[in-house]
This record gives sequence, structure tokens and C-alpha cells, in this order.
Amino acid sequence: MAEANTVLIGRKPAMNYVLACITLFHSGAKEVTVKARGKAISHAIDVVEVVRRRFLPDVKIKTINIGTDKVVPQAETDGQTNVSTIEITITR
Repeated sequence: MAEANTVLIGRKPAMNYVLACITLFHSGAKEVTVKARGKAISHAIDVVEVVRRRFLPDVKIKTINIGTDKVVPQAETDGQTNVSTIEITITR
């Protein structure tokens, strides 16, 4: 289950996630964590940069954590695969 101030990046347009981050900041959050896995990692970076450069210039990047998740496929064929992950925490 995701924490309260977390935006999970998926396949929707980047502006949807930008709006989610801005909404969290305007509702009183001091920091927001943007999380993504696999091909969505570049999407997450785009979201953070749009929030910082276009909408909330006072937002700073606090931490960037990278890692790997082990994913077991639905069909029990080859075992598990590795998927890269990123967590970017931005603060105001």
C-alpha cells in the first residue's frame, strides 16, 4: 500500500502526475515522493522536472533512491526477473 504523499508513476500522461504532485503540495504536504519502475523511470524524472521548473520553482529535490525489485511472472516459466526502481523525494 502506498504512503499518503506518494505518487506512483504509470502509463497516464505526465501532466496527470504533475497535477497530483501540485495537489499534494497545495493540500499541505511538506514533501512528496515520486516512485516508478522499469520504463516509467524516465517518465518520473520528467514529472519532477516539470513540477520544479514550470509550476513550483521553490520545490527542491531532497533524495533520489535507486534499486531493483525482483518480479515473479504470472506464468511460472523462467522464475524471476529484475526491474529497476527509482524514488525521488521532493520537498518545499
